[in-house]
Amino acid sequence: MTDSPPAGLTARTALVAVVGTVAALLGIGVRARFGAHVAVDEPQYLLTALSIFEDFDLDITDELDDGRWMPWAGTEALPVQTEVLPGGTQISPHDPLLPILLAVPMGLGGWIAAKAVMALMAGALAALTLWTAVRRFAVPAGLATVGVILASAAAPLAVYGQQVYPELPAALATLAAVAVLTGPAFAGTAPPAGRPGPRAVALFGLMVTALPWLSVKYAPVAAALALLGLWRLRAARRPLLGLAAGFAVMGTVYLGIHRLVWGGWTVYASGDHFQESGEFGVMGFDPDYAGRAVRLVGLMVDRGYGLAAWQPAWLLLLPAAGFALRRLRPRPRGAVLLLPLAAGWLTATFVALTMHGYWWPGRQTVVVLPLAVLLVLVLLAGRPGWLRWTGLGLGVAGVVDYAWLLADGYARRITWVSGFDQVGSPLHRLLGNLLPDYRLGWNGFWPLHLAWTLASVLLIAYGTPYLLKGGSVEDDPVSGRGDGDGGHPALLR
Repeated sequence: MTDSPPAGLTARTALVAVVGTVAALLGIGVRARFGAHVAVDEPQYLLTALSIFEDFDLDITDELDDGRWMPWAGTEALPVQTEVLPGGTQISPHDPLLPILLAVPMGLGGWIAAKAVMALMAGALAALTLWTAVRRFAVPAGLATVGVILASAAAPLAVYGQQVYPELPAALATLAAVAVLTGPAFAGTAPPAGRPGPRAVALFGLMVTALPWLSVKYAPVAAALALLGLWRLRAARRPLLGLAAGFAVMGTVYLGIHRLVWGGWTVYASGDHFQESGEFGVMGFDPDYAGRAVRLVGLMVDRGYGLAAWQPAWLLLLPAAGFALRRLRPRPRGAVLLLPLAAGWLTATFVALTMHGYWWPGRQTVVVLPLAVLLVLVLLAGRPGWLRWTGLGLGVAGVVDYAWLLADGYARRITWVSGFDQVGSPLHRLLGNLLPDYRLGWNGFWPLHLAWTLASVLLIAYGTPYLLKGGSVEDDPVSGRGDGDGGHPALLR
């Protein structure tokens, strides 16, 4: 095993970065809703970015009064989201890190420049996913390249690569934290020259801290990553204490600033919709958690809003999770991927108000989807050829669906937040016949829901031995042997 990068990894990284960026850029030409280039929460982020650039504050009162949204969000009045605070200010009920990142491009180039920067982040996410797969999990570079391209050039990653939401930046921060967490600084080994341990620990802390500043809904994922980092540093007292102290300080600063600026523990305290219920009404006024449990499966297979409905290759996450769980024994080596993924999935299941919102499907899961990509790639590495070909076929179907969405979007037949389920792709419609539609109510979805629940349990619990028949142990990076691509040993072994 060598620390030198695999031959051609730089070129492959550049390739997937270009694909991820271009796939996202192509989506800018599709309207967010009929009559508007941006919609729903996007104007709030862009108006805040404009206020930061022009006024150096978060108060969007003048931007709202002057109708600054009209050139790109339509001439209709925006839905009221802000409560007028003491002093007459209106501060958007959205965390400020994304507007801060977009302030300069929005101020200099408008909404198109802001979305272009989002697309560049999508390219960076694709590049980092490939690098992490090869260098941290020893996935063969060729397999990783194809897998990352298929994920990046399909929904939801390509869509949120240009939508002005914190989902894509949060996914980038999560993946960066995992890339650092699986590196030498957290492995109890001396870091190589030029990469001192303290810098890596500080970078990890910065990425974890960034998540709640992008949105408080990412706090569970941030907490899972923080716990993993502290656990892996348990044998190094000074870095452990430094990281723990840093998290304590950052948490205190976060809560203090929110109390000072938004008047509550979260940004929702300034939201017009939550003045009667309180800021935690964002999770629902009378949540039915038993009813929300159907999302455990629905987030994957819902006919309109499930991940697999638009990129069938996400179904491979089910056996991939089972594969990782089996490899966890006797020690939790796969927790670095599974725990944050579980935190994100459970948040989308039980905390999010709905999975059927006025947005593109999969929004609540995007933050952890790069980890899902890594799990799938680890599953496919060294596996039987038929499984790889199956994954390729499913992935190509997702790319075709995205291309069809673009074509229908350019023709003004669909938008990113309305009408997209009417896309003309025959592949999407064919698969849709096999998926439950959770908007129909229990009587309408229960047969297919129960079937997919059973299939999911079987794939996670028992699918691995059958899927791995015919695989080559020598080519298995999970075993830490036969890594012809020069990657680091995998954690899942």
